Amino acid sequence: MTGTTTYRDQPWLALLSEQQRRPVDPPPTVVRAFRAAAAETPEHTALAYFDGRLSYAETDRLSDAVAGHLAARGLERGDRVAIMLQNSPHFVLALLGAWKAGAVVVPVNPMYKSAEVRHVLDDAEVTVLICADRAWEGYLRETAAGSSVRLVLTACERDLQTRDDPRVLGFERLPVADDAADLLAVARADLPAPAEREPAADDIALISYTSGTSGTPKGATNPHGAITYNAERQRTGHPIPAGSPYFALAPLFHITGMVCELAACFANAGTLVLAYRFEPGVVLDAFAEHRPAYTVGPSTAFMALAAHPGATREHFASFQVISSGGAPVPPALVEKFRTGFGPTLHNGYGLTECTAPCASVPPQHEAPVDPESGTLSVGVPGPDTVVRIIDDQGRDVPIGEHGEIAVRGPQVVPGYWRRPEATAEGFPDGELRTGDIGFMDRDGWLYVVDRKKDMINASGFKVWPREVEDVLYTHPAVREAAVVGVPDAYRGESVRAYVSLRPDAAADPAELAAYCKDRLAAYKYPREVEVLPELPKTASGKILRRELRSRP
Repeated sequence: MTGTTTYRDQPWLALLSEQQRRPVDPPPTVVRAFRAAAAETPEHTALAYFDGRLSYAETDRLSDAVAGHLAARGLERGDRVAIMLQNSPHFVLALLGAWKAGAVVVPVNPMYKSAEVRHVLDDAEVTVLICADRAWEGYLRETAAGSSVRLVLTACERDLQTRDDPRVLGFERLPVADDAADLLAVARADLPAPAEREPAADDIALISYTSGTSGTPKGATNPHGAITYNAERQRTGHPIPAGSPYFALAPLFHITGMVCELAACFANAGTLVLAYRFEPGVVLDAFAEHRPAYTVGPSTAFMALAAHPGATREHFASFQVISSGGAPVPPALVEKFRTGFGPTLHNGYGLTECTAPCASVPPQHEAPVDPESGTLSVGVPGPDTVVRIIDDQGRDVPIGEHGEIAVRGPQVVPGYWRRPEATAEGFPDGELRTGDIGFMDRDGWLYVVDRKKDMINASGFKVWPREVEDVLYTHPAVREAAVVGVPDAYRGESVRAYVSLRPDAAADPAELAAYCKDRLAAYKYPREVEVLPELPKTASGKILRRELRSRP
């Protein structure tokens, strides 16, 4: 490469195989891909949930009935349906049913409290709410009162399996509420799906609310075609045989789970393995039982799996590809995982606003580590995607220099739901301004340094929290780490670290601070270290620096 290489030259194309560079022709919707799989392999298992199984034909029929029920009760094309469920077959039946009825789906984090849910219901003007029965009885009935919601379906996520594993399913079935319909009863009513309701590729499939790590969540409008494009790129870019099991480690209500697990699985006529919510022992048991070929999840989930006392190499022996996305991956974790369990964690990078991945590590490569910063690359963009590194005026910075990551491609959403000003600011001329700081090397490997707003200014020196966190992750006692800037009368800001420790490990704050001091410039090492049992996270596994920053 010469010094004149630009981002528009797409230097990363040389790292992709011929198959990975080849154009793709995705179906317009996930529903179309699912129906094609159901037509070709109707008896193949579409959904596995503990000991429960639903074939493609059964899942197609049950979701048809959900669509028919919604349409019969007045749901119009384009109406919003909020789904607030964990990783269970009920989520998939609700999702496919809503799409078959022509609705826009609004995935809602089941961990949301009343005010957070009400913001989503009001902002998206939700017509139908599909949720867990205990959530409806517990607080959602009151939350939805006076909102635009006029139809409610509830589900007991202990149904469709018989093990009732107390580690994750430790709750009781409740009687069906008088003011709600039972999702499973509706699905078993054998109603036909309404005709001529399937949306087009450009229609909104999801209003995906951002995780809220930086303020009030906004709804990204993910088109159907953006979902199927990224799903097809996943299918063609990973050497996974058709029909293989995909384990849903990331939550399906998060864009990573929705696209890289559910949509990619159905594009490959695979089996989507579900285990309600993340619990390391339950997940390891599912790995042993279902022998999945693929999974994707945040680095924090893989840290927890690696720290589980029962984890063995055999648990991971069936995987052909393991991806990590949604949260930064420390190089130390990749090495620990490979040494302890065999597979290489393949990094990836994306946002809700680009419908999950816009860069990933091709399976035939391993992500390089930048020798200067110690940062692990998040991969390379795809052939239809252009990633630029820009300055504050939106101009390209030279290859190798730091700046804001900007993304243009078929996976980028058109904007935010009913937020024209935020759309204009975040997507000038259709290009996504991510708010992430990064750089690209001459071969096209992309590196994410940190969030633009998280940079610490210590005595005029820039400190990126990721660099300090990556050093902490090399300490044998550290399980999780997060670094924030705190006010300092002398320096303006100083570095504070929060860590959680591995099981049966011990380390005091002074030891951890000294460990960093030996490995970092004087202005970078944390002056304060606090050890916590757990670090606060979003449901997708991102550590919430905002909450840590507000601690006294």
